[in-house]
Amino acid sequence: MKLAMIGSGYVGLVSGACFADFGHDVVCVDKDEKKISDLNNNIMPIYEPGLADLVKRNVDAGRLSFSTDLAASVKYCDAIFIAVGTPSRRGDGHADLSYVYAASEEIADSITEPTVVITKSTVPVGTGDEVELILEKKQPRDRFSVVSNPEFLREGAAIRDFKRPDRIVIGTEDDWAKDVMSEIYRPLFLNESPILFTGRRTAELTKYAANAFLATKITFINEIADLCEKVGADVQEVSRGIGLDNRIGSKFLHAGPGYGGSCFPKDTLALMKTAQDNDSPVRIVEAVVHANDQRKRAMGRKVIHALDGDVRGKKVALLGLTFKPNTDDMRDAPSIAIAQTLIDAGAEVTAYDPEGMGLAKEIMPAVTMANSSYNAAKDADAVVIVTEWDAFRALDLKKLADVMKGNVLVDMRNIYNPSEVAQTSFTYTSVGRNR
Repeated sequence: MKLAMIGSGYVGLVSGACFADFGHDVVCVDKDEKKISDLNNNIMPIYEPGLADLVKRNVDAGRLSFSTDLAASVKYCDAIFIAVGTPSRRGDGHADLSYVYAASEEIADSITEPTVVITKSTVPVGTGDEVELILEKKQPRDRFSVVSNPEFLREGAAIRDFKRPDRIVIGTEDDWAKDVMSEIYRPLFLNESPILFTGRRTAELTKYAANAFLATKITFINEIADLCEKVGADVQEVSRGIGLDNRIGSKFLHAGPGYGGSCFPKDTLALMKTAQDNDSPVRIVEAVVHANDQRKRAMGRKVIHALDGDVRGKKVALLGLTFKPNTDDMRDAPSIAIAQTLIDAGAEVTAYDPEGMGLAKEIMPAVTMANSSYNAAKDADAVVIVTEWDAFRALDLKKLADVMKGNVLVDMRNIYNPSEVAQTSFTYTSVGRNR
């Protein structure tokens, strides 16, 4: 089938490349001329394991191309995916849908035959209705169908998630659109991936509900971790104990410095606003958002406490800046608030991250970036593991101690065994563990 992907960011590029790998003819469209030029030279705008190879393979096979010309790209397409950004709108926290609506306007001006228009961007309930109204102003009703097909991709594992999904959710009101979507996803039908056909508004809400629930699990175990520290329990064993219950499951029960990234912060906020506007507040999600915001700076204070309550004039090295490993995404990363808390308290902060320092330099200008873990730790009074990159799981602790001035190690991801660290010269602090 001939597909167009409007927006060549994280979701659009990964989805477009994977659809091309299924055998479809895909064009990824973006207004950013530099991004398209880079993609045509196999330079990826994001870090995602395996993406560059996947893109190159499908470009070489003639199934994947890139363009800045939306009108030319969408003509004669069987389906057009809208995969543009929906950031939080300044002032009120609602999802900013201006890019979605702008793309819809251009699509309405350009299609010439029956086409399925799919919102893959994360959008509030009712957005599909608005897209439909935009198209109806310029196109006969039988020429298009608007479908919701939310993405459930994890950064760092997006290609695997796309090709072996837990589920595919498709919201449509039209039988012919259902047939088109079935053909687009036919390779996954053959793999017996669960595909849920439902109403469009239900599909839109499913995406927000899923992210809010996962954010709630993270926040819940973080608060249990704090309680563990007070009562002398071990949060990792608590997590294991409750995660073995099939009704709960073990995923997203790892205590840490709070959630960040491109999805959870903005999606929980957007769900809150949608709920408030419909006079059906989601109090649990409101509490999750508040608790997560507070936690990030609290983790900065945890470092200060580990340094006897005073970091003025001291040097702190942060290992890991991105919100999670295997990505360069710095959006709402806990490291931002942690670093600022330490700087506000008078500390000198250095940092190292395997992929995120390019973006981090712009966001954290007061932080000195180093080219390795050990260079970041040189003469530091404390080292703080913020992101659980594999590169930090097997540090040479003796070498680390030798380059440091102090001996404080704060492990915010609980990746080290306390009994092993106890055999070193470090004073060790973790999250939700008392040994």
